[in-house]
Amino acid sequence: GSAQGSGAMGGSASLIPRDLLGEYQELTFLSKQEILLAYKRFSELLPKEERENACSARVPKSQILTLPELRANPFQQRICHVFSTSETEDDSMSFEDFLDMLSVFSDSATSDIKSYYAFRIFDFDNDGILDRSDLEQLVNCLTGQGEGSRLSSAEMEQLIQNILEESDIDKDGTINLAEFQHVVSRSPDF
Repeated sequence: GSAQGSGAMGGSASLIPRDLLGEYQELTFLSKQEILLAYKRFSELLPKEERENACSARVPKSQILTLPELRANPFQQRICHVFSTSETEDDSMSFEDFLDMLSVFSDSATSDIKSYYAFRIFDFDNDGILDRSDLEQLVNCLTGQGEGSRLSSAEMEQLIQNILEESDIDKDGTINLAEFQHVVSRSPDF
């Protein structure tokens, strides 16, 4: 094949084919610059020998979690899970998964898109609704797992009551996506 000759162009291995670049711009909220930067960051997470084919490589979850944006995020595990399209469910990411993630977290993403993904991230058991156990895990993630910061069960109960009172419009004891998006739309700083 002609793959042999591709090195002759100097740094071209680090670039995305132009047609793909256009497609990524259409499918994400990212600018061309942001996509190219994402590509550079993604390839840097790969072992050197895989960098040439970064578009088709997968980065293991352990590497994704080293990104500064995720390192301090209490939902890092869930974020990897929600954006990963890995068929083996190892939460590894392809470049397109990585772009999707950056796109949703970018300032240009619409609040509908952001809240849709937030909902999926908070839906710890992936059953399409936020129930009490999801809310409990959510609160634990937010308050930290340290002994000093854990809520007592009474405080937790009170907090979950409050969340449900605010959000559970049909009063079925769970929050569905529409209810969640309704709450989010009322609190823009969310």
